[in-house]
Amino acid sequence: MSESDRPPGPAIHDLVRTLRRLPPSCGPVRLIAVDGHAGSGKTTFTGRLATALGGAPVLHLDDLATHEELFEWTERLLSQVTEPLSRGENASYAPYDWVSRRFGPPRTLPAAPVVLVEGVGAGRHAVRPFLARLLWMELAEEEAWTRGRSRDGAGQSEFWAGWVGAERRHFAADPSRPFADLLVRQCREGYKVLPGPAGTVGSDQILTHRDGPSAVC
Repeated sequence: MSESDRPPGPAIHDLVRTLRRLPPSCGPVRLIAVDGHAGSGKTTFTGRLATALGGAPVLHLDDLATHEELFEWTERLLSQVTEPLSRGENASYAPYDWVSRRFGPPRTLPAAPVVLVEGVGAGRHAVRPFLARLLWMELAEEEAWTRGRSRDGAGQSEFWAGWVGAERRHFAADPSRPFADLLVRQCREGYKVLPGPAGTVGSDQILTHRDGPSAVC
């Protein structure tokens, strides 16, 4: 059984109950962001959370980014996703094909009660006003990047060399972790969900991005 196919643990079930009770944040939708360093386990965790939510729609930000625009996808997200969802309409976006290097046919993202958006930068400043909750995968950057490189293999070493610098620049200019409502730590068995830093600083305060401790349960 793969990690993404494992039954959700108690922490995820508790989180599901919390998310379902939240007021809508983007029209009728409770938009939940899962952010963290590349390789921190966002996709696997989001998949398990979506399953526990009964098949909640998921937007992967890899579908909006491109080789040339690793982090310059804000306008696509706002115009193709949050604007229609805020009107109670299904969103429609063109996912990027990382092999052919072009956008593919449109894909629908339903205006469901809970919609998940996962990817590096999901909690950026421009997106936070539309979020019901921001979750941060609590894994230090070097540890996450090592996992990511191992996952992707030697064939992606050139991409990773460019990615690391781009991710550092992004979080230095537009940090997400200080505004996270919840921190998610992957444990040997399941996950632990902890209170995040949000509420300890003002939303207009300029902050330097800093990792918390390594995720060890």
